[in-house]
Amino acid sequence: MSAGLWLGGASQAQETRIIYPGSMAVTGFPGTVIPDFEQGLPPGVDPVDETFIDTSQASLRIFDVSRLGGPASGQLVYTPPPFEVTAGQIGEVFGLTYDDGVRDGVPSGIPNLYAAATSLHGIEIVTPDADDDGRPERQRRGTASATFMDGQFGIENGGGPGTIWKVDGITGAVSKFADIDTNSGPGIANLAFDPIHREFFASDLDTGLIHRMDPDGNLIDSFDHGVAGRPAHGLAPVADDGAVMDIHAAAFDSQDPKTWGYTQDERRVWAISYHGGRLYYSVGEKAEIWSVGIASDGSFAGDPRWELTVKADQDYAVTDIAFDNKGFLYLAQRGPIENRYDYSGFASSGKGEVIRYQREDPDDPATESVWVEVPQEYAIGFPQGNRQSAGGVDLQYRYDAEGNLDTSVCTDTVVNTGDKLRDNPELAERLAAGGPLAVHGVQLTPSALVKPANVPPFGSWFVDFDGYFEDPDVEGHVGDVRVWRPCEGRAGYYEDIPGGGYLPPFYPPDFPPPGNLPPCIDVEDVQYFCTPRGLQADLYLKDPAGFGGDSIKALSKTPGVGVTSPISHAPGKPYTIDITGHNPGETVNVGLCFYRKSDRDKGGYYPCCKMTLPLRTPAVSCEAPRRGR
Repeated sequence: MSAGLWLGGASQAQETRIIYPGSMAVTGFPGTVIPDFEQGLPPGVDPVDETFIDTSQASLRIFDVSRLGGPASGQLVYTPPPFEVTAGQIGEVFGLTYDDGVRDGVPSGIPNLYAAATSLHGIEIVTPDADDDGRPERQRRGTASATFMDGQFGIENGGGPGTIWKVDGITGAVSKFADIDTNSGPGIANLAFDPIHREFFASDLDTGLIHRMDPDGNLIDSFDHGVAGRPAHGLAPVADDGAVMDIHAAAFDSQDPKTWGYTQDERRVWAISYHGGRLYYSVGEKAEIWSVGIASDGSFAGDPRWELTVKADQDYAVTDIAFDNKGFLYLAQRGPIENRYDYSGFASSGKGEVIRYQREDPDDPATESVWVEVPQEYAIGFPQGNRQSAGGVDLQYRYDAEGNLDTSVCTDTVVNTGDKLRDNPELAERLAAGGPLAVHGVQLTPSALVKPANVPPFGSWFVDFDGYFEDPDVEGHVGDVRVWRPCEGRAGYYEDIPGGGYLPPFYPPDFPPPGNLPPCIDVEDVQYFCTPRGLQADLYLKDPAGFGGDSIKALSKTPGVGVTSPISHAPGKPYTIDITGHNPGETVNVGLCFYRKSDRDKGGYYPCCKMTLPLRTPAVSCEAPRRGR
């Protein structure tokens, strides 16, 4: 209700595009207003009862953070006025994703941005004006005539709690992309885009389902972690209990999220992220990270896998997942959902962490997870404990010594959302030189600065979400963050590498099969990844001859090229080999010995069916380290 930092009207489209490499989209609460406040309020009326979501203010902003104005010193960065989308257009949103910028089948280099309806910034309901003051009546409890407050879900533009909005990256035009019309009010937790198969995913807080959609927003199918995922880790299946948000029922309490119709915690999927041929997702407040494969046709592969159980001081939901090009997995916690009647708090603040996990390389067979047991943590914000995460995290390009974006180095900066980021009375004098203290927005930190480095975070930059600095005590007003980061060069570690393939396997000349036996292996698919060791090929093999093999040994049949394979093979997983010394794009002949592990364990000679598999390697280098992606 006071003057803001940003100038210009909402959703003003620039001449050519609104999204550039490094553009940072952020969601948050748009603020409040008392309509016709200048006319005054009758005596005895509580101003909070007449306070509503400000539909003229932005719930989504796209920032230009290409120039941060100097070396990091814990200072507030004053960016150019961001592009804004108002709550009147799309309601309140949290989850974000970009597409790949393909338009009419042609790459444009300019993506579109997608934002999903949320309840994470509260649920507000009203009934029609009863006292002739021109304003509806706020309600705390459900009632027969209740409706969602304007600005809650963009209902004015045909939106609802299951709506996903599209912001055109060229014109800034806003449109409805998709609707999960079975969502009764909890909204969408987060979004992800699969650039390999050009499809979208949305995690549904009402049902716990992960929905899969085509590029036009049409629902294709869904994955049910509670039923299809949990048994893969020896857990009992948990079906959705059918609870819904019913704002017409007296049981609904706007200040009690337990009445909002969220699916059970055991099946509640929050963050989702596509990486390395799998969709990674977080489940529950005692957060677990899982993944499920995405098949070659884009469908769910039906191979859910527990990845890790998050080690953090608080059992908070992980609401965002990101990967860098070195194979690190980044997680952001968000405090438990609140909805204070005065709009001051939507999530418990001050204990949420931003952490990252690294793969075991090579995998330690003595541990259940492929990830290291103890994560690294970042110092988020200046308050005591440095745990001010608001639940959003992504990776940005590198910044040089003067704070200028360097797009030649990808995923070198961690960006995360947070509350009260510059508020610490003990450091107030030093912090004052860097701008206002009441900053709710985004922190940018070089990814190498994990604790104990950067404590307190004077090695970071800060960006405020809305440009107001008179609200030091609000919590949970900032949401998700997503950076447009098109990286050129070779693929990052453990990412899908498009291209490459294979030719039909054949018996080698030195291994003539007896009689006219069919090949002992056939190939369903081969996926390629870059790892710290070089190129990795994941082989999905079949046993058409019924040989009964469950393990392989691999060697190179191409001079100058090295091929190795692990000693053991985990049931249900692809057969993995490493390839080194080849030229990108070269066809490498791999000799495979297909055998039964039980035969080998007996010692001595054991049967081995030999095949040669020609692998067409991708025309992408895996040499490390590299600049770009």
